Amino acid sequence: MNPLLSHLESTLGRAVLVARPAISGRVLRYDGLVVEATGIPVSPGTLCRVETEAGSDAEAEVVGFAHGRTLLFLDQPKATIIPGARLSVVPGGQDVEVGPALLGRVIDAKGNPLDDAGPLDCWDSWPLNGVEMNPLARTAVDRPLDVGIRIVNAVLSVGQGQRIGIVAGSGVGKSVLMEMMARFTSAEVVVIGLIGERAREVGHFVRHLMTGEAARRICVIAVPADRSPLLRLRGARRATAVAEYFRAQGKQVLLMLDSLTRVAHAQREIGLALGEPPTAKGYPPSVVSLIPSLIERTGPGLPGQGAITAIYTVLADGDDTTNDPVVDTARAILDGHLVLSRRQTQMGLYPAVDVPQSVSRVMNDIVDPDHRRAANRLRQLIATWFENRDLMLMGGYAPGQDADLDTALRLWPRIRAFIAQGMEEPAGFADSRSALLDLIGDAA
Repeated sequence: MNPLLSHLESTLGRAVLVARPAISGRVLRYDGLVVEATGIPVSPGTLCRVETEAGSDAEAEVVGFAHGRTLLFLDQPKATIIPGARLSVVPGGQDVEVGPALLGRVIDAKGNPLDDAGPLDCWDSWPLNGVEMNPLARTAVDRPLDVGIRIVNAVLSVGQGQRIGIVAGSGVGKSVLMEMMARFTSAEVVVIGLIGERAREVGHFVRHLMTGEAARRICVIAVPADRSPLLRLRGARRATAVAEYFRAQGKQVLLMLDSLTRVAHAQREIGLALGEPPTAKGYPPSVVSLIPSLIERTGPGLPGQGAITAIYTVLADGDDTTNDPVVDTARAILDGHLVLSRRQTQMGLYPAVDVPQSVSRVMNDIVDPDHRRAANRLRQLIATWFENRDLMLMGGYAPGQDADLDTALRLWPRIRAFIAQGMEEPAGFADSRSALLDLIGDAA
């Protein structure tokens, strides 16, 4: 679309919103987080301003209705709201402003700049909750995306438009792996959602990533852990909407959301506050429906559009990668997962990708037969070595009893060097494939 025409349509749309009659209501009940109001017949997702006793307005989002009242969730808990306080609707609350000006910038859940690069000049808009697409009209995932990580490119190849999870406990290198992918990927646009992270980690991540030429293709949406659950949830939706916009422009987009678990936690707080019944680990039913609805917005676009390759980190509490409800739901909807191993971090083997426990469901569709056979053979050798590591350390194995184990023992120093990769060391897809074939060629 012509940028000038798009800008004119966006301007006219905003003018129509401003010209609409003002809608206002009054607060009937408030518990410090949820506001019940009357007199505002608007749909869920609408933003409202609420007068406070301090004189400044608090912002809230409509999340539902009950007993003839409108329920709103505050983005500023414990605001000084009094009975009968006036509410007014914020025009355009269900759209986000988008445009090329977002690249190289760091913004919050409301779209406000967090960096010191001045105001944003975004002349287009995109629905916060996305645009529904016919699944049969989408293009296929049939080409690999270079993510710059040798073990992933070689053994767990990621396709353009694939959705994959990074599943791990705390402190095993999820953020470092994400940072490396953002810097080394071949994607044209990188959108990063830092949702519910520590403020210190957000600052560290941005300072290391938003430098040099790589920063010109990156947009970061940061919502630290001390923000309200409403803003954390809105930040995840905004990051996805920004990625959808660039996909519609024909770009290959890499969307990384850290973390999907904290998005689920935000929805859990909202659901429980609204009276939803808790289920496994306290998660209400709305969490189970939120995760697929968010993930399915990514993936390949329509013919002529680009694709969103989405990577979601999933925090496994207590390193439990099998029984956590969020992990299970994510595994079911994603096109693969990378499990990070605490055992490998204790060995000093980074990135700590547990190859036998990880899978890419589209790899067979995007690589050639030689690559596929070599990847399967390396997976087998790594699994054999780890399964027998304790036995070998105790001296309970004599060479010659198992040919595969003998091969794994002989090649382990080279396999370890193949897996290990420094933070400043990019590994392209073609180079990773060649190194894999050379390694497996010596295993014959």
